[in-house]
Amino acid sequence: MGKLRIDTLVLGAMATNCYLVINQETKKMIVIDPGAEPERVIRKIEESGGIPEAILLTHGHFDHIGAAEAIRSFYSGNMAEKAKQGVWICALRAEQEICGSREQNLSSAFGNGFTVAPDCFLEDGETVSIAGVTVKVLHTPGHTAGGACYYIEEEKTLFSGDTLFCCSVGRTDFPTGSMRELRNAIHTKLFVLPDDTLVLPGHGASTSIGYEKKYNPY
Repeated sequence: MGKLRIDTLVLGAMATNCYLVINQETKKMIVIDPGAEPERVIRKIEESGGIPEAILLTHGHFDHIGAAEAIRSFYSGNMAEKAKQGVWICALRAEQEICGSREQNLSSAFGNGFTVAPDCFLEDGETVSIAGVTVKVLHTPGHTAGGACYYIEEEKTLFSGDTLFCCSVGRTDFPTGSMRELRNAIHTKLFVLPDDTLVLPGHGASTSIGYEKKYNPY
């Protein structure tokens, strides 16, 4: 994987993939979709020696945001003894309402409802530099209105959240979902990427853009 190492944790009752993207040159890190089990995620971060700079959320459903607040709190700037400078939670601007609604993020239907308040809102097509890594933000509505995928071109790697799975796609029967928008986003935003792009989804096994173009029935 070049200068990056990507560790995967499968978290919570929904078996959500959480990715730790570690810049091996600087030890700085991006955390993607920490959906549950914050203690386990923090332990893995500490074992890796990584320094998290940001938490990127592909969307606001409870099983992708559940540990974000606890991780942000643990690495807050007040922890002087850990020499941390804080961690920002980032999501697409169009996902702000779902992040802040217990009903729309589905957490109220699965026990105690909760929300997350991102520090930073991203825009479609924006390129951001985090942990020394250049990340392109792709707005891929359909599973939710503000769903996003994150593309690291230098590593030919796409974090697809619940937009694209191996031989499947995300559900569209939740609030703000749309199958028409999802299919359009996949075809216009994802299937234009190189066929050898590694796809790391929010659930299940990894795949590639070329494989999905050939075998995904959706």
